[in-house]
Amino acid sequence: MTSDKPRYAALDVFRGLTIFLMILVNTPGPGAHPWPFLVHADWFGFTGADFVFPSFLFAMGSALVFVLARPMSHGEFLARSFKRAGLLFLIGFLMFWYPFVKVTPDNHFALFPFADTRFLGVLQRLAVCYALAAVAVRFLKPKQIVVLCIGILVLYWALMVFCAAPGMAFDKVNNFGSVVDRLLIPQSHLYRWDDGFEPEGLLGNLPATVNVLAGYLACRYIVSAPATIGRVQVVAFGGVALAITGLFVSAFVPLSKKLWTDSFVLVTVGLDLVLLALLVAVLDVMRLPVRTGFFEILGKNPLAVYLLSEMLMLTQALAKPFTGVEPYRWIGVEVFQRLAPGPAGSFLCALVYTLACWLFGYLLYRKRVFVRL
Repeated sequence: MTSDKPRYAALDVFRGLTIFLMILVNTPGPGAHPWPFLVHADWFGFTGADFVFPSFLFAMGSALVFVLARPMSHGEFLARSFKRAGLLFLIGFLMFWYPFVKVTPDNHFALFPFADTRFLGVLQRLAVCYALAAVAVRFLKPKQIVVLCIGILVLYWALMVFCAAPGMAFDKVNNFGSVVDRLLIPQSHLYRWDDGFEPEGLLGNLPATVNVLAGYLACRYIVSAPATIGRVQVVAFGGVALAITGLFVSAFVPLSKKLWTDSFVLVTVGLDLVLLALLVAVLDVMRLPVRTGFFEILGKNPLAVYLLSEMLMLTQALAKPFTGVEPYRWIGVEVFQRLAPGPAGSFLCALVYTLACWLFGYLLYRKRVFVRL
């Protein structure tokens, strides 16, 4: 496989764009409702916000191509993969426990008990999917991985439809995934909002792994030979075909990020294939003079920037007992809502926060610090 710089640049830009959108979606400015496309679909449906998480899984799968290129035994590869997954899971768990204290309704501090700490989450899903995908790409050939992906989606559909109570296959509380989560994980360790539904539940890791494997297959195909418009077109047309197939399937299996349904997998993988093909065409094949440094900086330190964005938001909330209001809320309402009332102000507040996180990534880049697990 070749490994010239533009292809690395395309993947860095893809990851960086994903992280940028993830922070933007996760931190809407207070004081007004965000624009609808920046808010996750309530249950069924699809918005721009719903595209972010599966894209990060896709990007993580693409990186596996370069991990496999390093010479190592099966045992060493699996040990490294499981170690990385384990650390990622632990970081995700500690992030939910952080800052280990909470502000009570009467503006005092109290310890945040372990008994109330959520077990699952975004980084935890990344960890589980990475571990499952790493085993698959190590021991299976590309055609076998395609068959595996189809098998996973069929299995997940069958479990959801035939293992749930009649009429409850896609119900928020009584779908089979929710039943499994409540059976294996104490309620106090599950998501506390959205009627108690756990959006990163255990069973949903199966179809989410397909997003990772799709990223691996796409990147493997692109870097296995010199990139040409023809090869890029194959990826793009494949993406369009998958997205259209997903929309067709959604008539029978509704689009739902929270359930991570089969139609959701097909649509998001299809869109990611089109986006990746576009980036490779622009940066590697046509070599257009496009400035990509902004997103590359985020793409080279995605974990560090993401963790900062989450932990900074949690940390600033601790100021409320001293200031009477969370700083981010005050800034959003008193500054950005005055500048641009409504969704525009909410967006501007989130954008400024995202740019502040980018600045942290830029400082790491200037120092040549790259956080890897």
